[in-house]
Amino acid sequence: MGWDKEYSGYTNADNPYGDEKLLVPFIWHKKLENDGLNHLTEKKKKALIKRKQESNRIELEKVKLQRLEREKERQERDAEMETLQREKEAENFKAWEDQEDKFHLEQAKLRSRIRIKDGRAKPIDLLAKYATSAEEGAEDLSGLEMHEPYTYLNGLTMSDLENLLEDIKVYIELEQGKNVDFWRDMTVITKEELDTLMKIAERDRNPRGQRRREGINEAVMTDVVGMFKGKTHKQLQMLHKQITNKLKQDMDVGYWESVLAMQKAYLARARLRERHQELLKVKLMKLKEEQMTSEQDANDEDVLVGDMVQMPQPQDEPGTSGMMPPPAAPKKDGGQEGGDEKEEASGELNMEELSLKEYDDGSYSPRLLREDKLPLGVVIVDADEDMMTMEGKRNLLTKTGDAGGMNQEDAFIRRAREGMDASDGAEFSVLANIPKQVVLWADKYRPRKPRFFNRVHTGFEWNKYNQTHYDFDNPPPKIVQGYKFNIIYPDLINSTKTPTYSLTSDPANPDFAILRFSAGPPYEDIAFKVVNREWECSHKHGFRCQFMGSIFQLWFHFKRYRYRR
Repeated sequence: MGWDKEYSGYTNADNPYGDEKLLVPFIWHKKLENDGLNHLTEKKKKALIKRKQESNRIELEKVKLQRLEREKERQERDAEMETLQREKEAENFKAWEDQEDKFHLEQAKLRSRIRIKDGRAKPIDLLAKYATSAEEGAEDLSGLEMHEPYTYLNGLTMSDLENLLEDIKVYIELEQGKNVDFWRDMTVITKEELDTLMKIAERDRNPRGQRRREGINEAVMTDVVGMFKGKTHKQLQMLHKQITNKLKQDMDVGYWESVLAMQKAYLARARLRERHQELLKVKLMKLKEEQMTSEQDANDEDVLVGDMVQMPQPQDEPGTSGMMPPPAAPKKDGGQEGGDEKEEASGELNMEELSLKEYDDGSYSPRLLREDKLPLGVVIVDADEDMMTMEGKRNLLTKTGDAGGMNQEDAFIRRAREGMDASDGAEFSVLANIPKQVVLWADKYRPRKPRFFNRVHTGFEWNKYNQTHYDFDNPPPKIVQGYKFNIIYPDLINSTKTPTYSLTSDPANPDFAILRFSAGPPYEDIAFKVVNREWECSHKHGFRCQFMGSIFQLWFHFKRYRYRR
């Protein structure tokens, strides 16, 4: 080719082609002849070839640089696309996380509402309801009560307070910045209540032993509490500055640090108390507006009805049947209008005087009744006893959120739950239609359906097929593995007769069966649609069939057929 060592990197003696004339310039005589350059000397021909090689080398360098630039641009473009894809995935993940947190928050609030409705509210449920009502622009103010929110902590044990702290952390994480001040203040107050209970427990364990040394002596504890008690939030902030200045002066550092730590709870209570008073004012204004609106609507309805009553009706006089009434005579001056206004004013004044007279006479006060004049069956309630009952319901409402006690049926359902865990399965209430029952005792007792509390137990069946096609990360579909029936008969006429059950195949679908329970008067039969499989009737496998405490229990699991060679 005629390239020297600088271009090719080889020599005549060392090259992979075995060419001894590799570096000798190649002269294309035929091309030179066609171009009319055949007359040039050998030296000029070699110079021409040298220039051509140099231009080719420069062009190759340019091509290499262009290729490197394209590679670099492609890498930058790929990196930019990857960055954009990551940012898009991060945004999608963040939106998914926000949606998941919102879902969990809604579920937590729903569980709180259900517990409050069922009368088994936890302190966190009442606090969450209060926080929702305390939000700015909230429409539902039902969570605002007359007492402050920290009064929900009264009467809680150490374990309750520890659980409340964990629940507050969950709400702070789920709400993502909403109601932060409220939850922070409640956390401070809860920790202070927990520390107080721990000190009391330690004092009870070691009445005379060595106790933990504190910065505040018990002799001056009452004075310290009196220094904080009854002060507003602004006054407590000024007191906080004074205590901080004393700490900077190194005056009894241990004592003032303990006082400063105690002041945090009082600051939190003061903030919550002042905020609670503002919310009560807002709620009062809203109630007044609703009352004024309702009164205005009632007044408008009364005016409309009055106008309809005062509307003149045509009267048929003898001899004028079918004729229009004569037109009213025209008024000559405004004297008649003034007379009408005076009559209306005097009528209103007479009504007011009549009302005051009836009030003075006692017509608006309840009349005193004698016991012998009361009808039979009337229960007379003592005022003191009624006040004690009311106080008890108020205390129950403060702690549980429900002033009503647990009725008899709820007590039976709670007893039925005793032998079950939360992991026993889902509630089961698929009733089956049975023909209308005709019983002989229907004329003596009113037939009614019994209450029940049932659960269905589901799980995975790891047979050979499922072991081959599924794993723990991708499990097979769940199947029904058993049932737990609890039928409640609290008012049986013949309590010595045990309720019975019967199982019949479903004619519409052979994979299901009808499980029917019969007890006797005053209860009708009740039936459920269950899976038609063979039962495991051994007590070792959880079978139970008993009637005890007015509850008929039928618990059973299905048999499992294991593969054997």
